[in-house]
Amino acid sequence: MAGASVPVLVALGLLGLVGGVGITAVGPGGVLPTIGLFALTGLTPAEVAGTALVTHVATGVLATAAYLRSGQLREPGTRHTALVLAVTAVAGAPLGVLVNSHASERMFGLVLGVFTAGVAGLVWFREARRPAAERAHPSTAVVAGLGGAVAVAAGVVGIGGPMLTVPVLVAMGVPLLEALAAAQAQSVVIAGVGTVGYLARGAVDWPLAVLVGVPELAGVLLGWRIAHALPTRRLKYALFATLFALAPYLALHG
Repeated sequence: MAGASVPVLVALGLLGLVGGVGITAVGPGGVLPTIGLFALTGLTPAEVAGTALVTHVATGVLATAAYLRSGQLREPGTRHTALVLAVTAVAGAPLGVLVNSHASERMFGLVLGVFTAGVAGLVWFREARRPAAERAHPSTAVVAGLGGAVAVAAGVVGIGGPMLTVPVLVAMGVPLLEALAAAQAQSVVIAGVGTVGYLARGAVDWPLAVLVGVPELAGVLLGWRIAHALPTRRLKYALFATLFALAPYLALHG
């Protein structure tokens, strides 16, 4: 954080706030702090991922508590999905940390750009192709496969589980609030296990984690209220446009 200009620090705080809103309002959103840390600072790929994951420990716990309070995590189907996602994250996140240790800055930017474009596509897909009727939660095997893949990806680039898990679950027919609730519990495990791995490598910038994480926590509470009170379609389209515009820059930034 030393040497960073005031505009950069303000931008990182704002990205944390907006990212927090996205986490609990629509799912994708937690990638924005990661993007900011990668594009606006001189952190290494490991430090970007480690610092971002630290913030997701706190946001995951707060978001899980919020969705427990509003009842979604008390529903048996949602609880089961959340449990399977969390268990698979225990194995997937360390693998992602290991993969990150072999990633150059160019490769990290390319992977982050691909994920960003992919999530933008998922957001667009689920809005353009809404199922006629919401179905039950997917089978345990399907959820386990999804959870493992997301945990590895999250461990590599330092994103939260909701970024990838929520769009996929909703595309499968899971109601949005239930998908959001299950993904928050998964995020706690991904971030917790991933943080331990990056701490062992000395790859966490604590001042930047606080700078980004505190506004991100405020955004989580705001996004939770938005998800329950307001139509989020415009927010989803704004997020899609932002992610799609940022993807080429990230891929070339490395």
